[in-house]
Amino acid sequence: MAGGPITVETSSLALGLAQIRVGPSATHIGKSYPALSASDSIGSLTQTDFSGNTEWWEHYSGFPQLKDYSIPLKEDATLTAAYEEITPYNIALANGIDPTGGGYADAHSGEIALGGKSAPAYVRMEAVYTYPDAAHYMTIIFPRAQIKSNLEVSMNATDSAKPGIEFISNIADSSNASGHACWDGKSLGVIQFT
Repeated sequence: MAGGPITVETSSLALGLAQIRVGPSATHIGKSYPALSASDSIGSLTQTDFSGNTEWWEHYSGFPQLKDYSIPLKEDATLTAAYEEITPYNIALANGIDPTGGGYADAHSGEIALGGKSAPAYVRMEAVYTYPDAAHYMTIIFPRAQIKSNLEVSMNATDSAKPGIEFISNIADSSNASGHACWDGKSLGVIQFT
């Protein structure tokens, strides 16, 4: 009999990258389930990292003081990726422009203005991860995401460029004028397993 931590469910082992899909936030805000398709993908990736960050306040009492209570103060959710396809669509997205509105569909023609940046547009981001068994999925949905990136396209002789992009989830529930009640209780989005 083997000792130590033994795998309980091998089909839950994660290996590989999620597919990042982007669509208009306002169009899909009332959908708390995956609403985008593979045709909404930003293309090939070399990295996808999800982070759910929480800042905590902690209370101590007694002597010597021991921690007896923790309260969450701040919470955010981010997904960072490194993409390979250097297209007008992806560069516009990395610059905080909602490219789903049109004008960025062609892979080799278009223009992205530099300078005069404003608050990033809201987009819907879905990260669809397919487990290695090709039968199970994990989908991370940010219904009102903004992109916070410093665009850096490093081109070199022996490898493709891999610019980074960061999707940051924002409040999407009914407390926000651009939100929807389907996100009440899951204000920043959701991670769904199917």
